Amino acid sequence: MGKNVYFLSDAHLGSLAIEHGRTQERRLVRFLDSIKEKASAIYLLGDMFDFWNEYKYVVPKGYTRFLGKLSELTDRGIEVHFFTGNHDIWTYGYLEKECGLIVHRKPITTEIYGKIFFLAHGDGLGDPDNKFKLLRKIFHNRTCQKFFNSIHPRWGMALGLNWAKHSRLKRMDGREVPYLGEDKEFLVTFTKNYLKSHDNIDYFIYGHRHIELRLMLSRKAQMLILGDWIWQFTYAVFDGENMFMEQYVEGETNP
Repeated sequence: MGKNVYFLSDAHLGSLAIEHGRTQERRLVRFLDSIKEKASAIYLLGDMFDFWNEYKYVVPKGYTRFLGKLSELTDRGIEVHFFTGNHDIWTYGYLEKECGLIVHRKPITTEIYGKIFFLAHGDGLGDPDNKFKLLRKIFHNRTCQKFFNSIHPRWGMALGLNWAKHSRLKRMDGREVPYLGEDKEFLVTFTKNYLKSHDNIDYFIYGHRHIELRLMLSRKAQMLILGDWIWQFTYAVFDGENMFMEQYVEGETNP
C-alpha cells in the first residue's frame, strides 16, 4: 500500500481568544514536518484560520510558519487539500496560486486507496440553528463578500478577528460543548440520514464540532469528528487498510 493520508481540522490560527497562539502554530508546523516523509496527501477540513480574508493585493498578517510549511509540502508533491470552514471562507486564489493547495468550498465524496470518503468541515450539515443558517448565507453570498472587501484591510481584518473572538468567548472557557449523544448531535443525525441513500460510503470525516468522535454507523460505514488543534491536537490517519485516531504529542513517534 502507498503512503499515509492525514486528516485534521480546526486550528483557528490567529484567534484573539487563544493566548498560546504562536506556540500552537509552531506545534502544528512540527507535526506537519514530522509526517512529510510518510504522507501522500493531507486534508485540512476547515477552520485552520480563525479568520481569513484575502484582498486583491493583501493577505492576512502572520501564519508565515504554517503557510511556508504547506508550500514546502506541496513542492514535495504532497497533495494538501484545504476545506473552507465557517471561519475561513474568504479565500480567492492566494492559497492555490502561492501555496499550491487544493481548495474545496463544499463537501466532497472521493476515493482513497479503494475506500469511499465523504469529507466536509461540517457547518451547515443538519444544523437546526436558524441564526447560524442566516449568517452562513450572508457569509457565502458573493455580493456580501465584495462589499466586505471594499472595507480597508485594517478595519476588515479587525472586524473579522474580533467577531471570531466574541463567538469563541461566548462558550464556557472558550471550549466546545461536550458530546451530546447520538440523538442530539446534528452531524450524527445528518450522516445517518445521508447514509440511507449513499450506502457505498466507508468513512464520513468532519471537523467543526471540536470533539473527538468515532462511530460505527453500519457494518462498513464509520463517522469521525477530528477534534481540534487548539487543545486536543488530534488527527486521523489512513494507511490504505486501517483508520487510526491519534493525538500529536511532542517527542513521540507518529504513524
